[in-house]
Amino acid sequence: MTEVLAAVDVGTNSLHMVIARVVEGDRFDVISREKEQVRLGQGAGDMKELAPEAVERGVAALDRFRRLADAHDAELRAVATSAVREAQDPEVFLERARREAGVEVEVISGVEEARLIHLGVLSALPVFDSRLLLCDIGGGSTELLVGHEGETLASRSLKVGAVRLTNRFFADGSPSKSDVEACRRHVRGALVAFEPAVRQHGFEVAVGSSGTIEQVVRLARRSAGDEAPVRTWNGATATGDEIRAVAAELARAARKGSLDEVEGLDPKRVDIITAGALILEGVVERFGIESLTVSEAALREGVLIDTLHRVRGGSLHHLTDVARRSVRHLASAFDDDPEHSAWVATLALQLHDDLAGPMGLPPDARDHLEAAALLANVGLTVSHDGHHKHSYYVIRHSDRLVGFTDAEIERIALVARYHRKSAPKGRHAEFARLPDDEQDVVRSLAALLRAAIGLDRTHARRVASVRATHDGDVVRIEVTPTVGQDIDLELHTALERSSLLGEVLDAEVQVVRRGEAEAPAVAAGAS
Repeated sequence: MTEVLAAVDVGTNSLHMVIARVVEGDRFDVISREKEQVRLGQGAGDMKELAPEAVERGVAALDRFRRLADAHDAELRAVATSAVREAQDPEVFLERARREAGVEVEVISGVEEARLIHLGVLSALPVFDSRLLLCDIGGGSTELLVGHEGETLASRSLKVGAVRLTNRFFADGSPSKSDVEACRRHVRGALVAFEPAVRQHGFEVAVGSSGTIEQVVRLARRSAGDEAPVRTWNGATATGDEIRAVAAELARAARKGSLDEVEGLDPKRVDIITAGALILEGVVERFGIESLTVSEAALREGVLIDTLHRVRGGSLHHLTDVARRSVRHLASAFDDDPEHSAWVATLALQLHDDLAGPMGLPPDARDHLEAAALLANVGLTVSHDGHHKHSYYVIRHSDRLVGFTDAEIERIALVARYHRKSAPKGRHAEFARLPDDEQDVVRSLAALLRAAIGLDRTHARRVASVRATHDGDVVRIEVTPTVGQDIDLELHTALERSSLLGEVLDAEVQVVRRGEAEAPAVAAGAS
């Protein structure tokens, strides 16, 4: 049966859905595109609050989208960006989406958003071999990325978006000249953060992938006298000078209160286009863009491709290449003994493979155990005291982890946090927020990681391998030492650190010596 997928982008301004049929490889034919303007980001407090009426509109849109996806028998995946990401209480929206619309919404980081947009762009434009500068202007944030041959060289999510800056600088709908200049200065200041990356890597082609950018390019083409009807704006271009001219025209019209008279301007964008155009103007000027190419594919198409990779790509027993590289990147920056962490990961995975069944762990738990083992000690860069808590913070708030959903990052961070000291407890706020089944997964993975860390107590890889059996009342961990190595300390420490494992499986834990083996090499997937 032909595979059908649906991807939903829960944005600050609008919700978008694309339903597509997978035809071959990474290619897909679009069956349907849907859009609803809900303005989730129009709550008070610089987008920290989701207005009740916006939540109502968003949930209703998701319910309609889900029904359409069901009609096509499509597997649906929804991701949320800036408005939900920054909300003080995102669960207000997420829980209602889950309960009333039947949609589980993933909250993704700004860097992950940029990666997914990049995937979408590569599916729409022949720019794989070119070094590209990508810009996506959303309602709450602007994503910037430099990429080459599918790799992300640098990316940044900036809190400058068309809705956010409209709320801040043009809330009354009648901006003065000083309001416009204040907005321009704000944009220029925000873009400075990404300038070193652009200067370091350079770019051959600039691509814009949002509705705001497409609108500005449409106006630029009209101003240039190109009014021929087109079937698609994918691949359309505008020069830097044309974009600056459009931004100036829109700013003048906004000051005069005549935006609704601008020919070719989508009435639904009238109130936010000025801020959006000023952001694009700033990007063009700051990075010296001479020509910008439109990509009609963006986040939702990237989600489709990423979902396809998750469903089809590789073994479930290995992190994806993108995710693995990002874990290594973070570990290399903060872990001063990565070889120890890699060997602990190897031992933890051996325990997992023997005990995942009795623990009832889901297939993706293995990947997350590996990541948590590799990152458990990144908190040492802050302080040795309480470094497990620092590890949670570093993992949870790092912009280096990509290829994971927000929920997956939370799971990895919590397992790393519980690799030592206190076991997970209901009074711990982050753990308490998890659903019961997710709490069980975190407890189980933390139990495996604790035992594995004990098996490399000396950081000397004295343990060659480990296997475990579970017969209901007893968990027996058989440890094979490296030839000539004394593992008494490892046996003692592993048993000492296995109390949580015993609780999870409701069994007595035994840790025993098995035999001797030659010194092993670190498993390829763990370093």
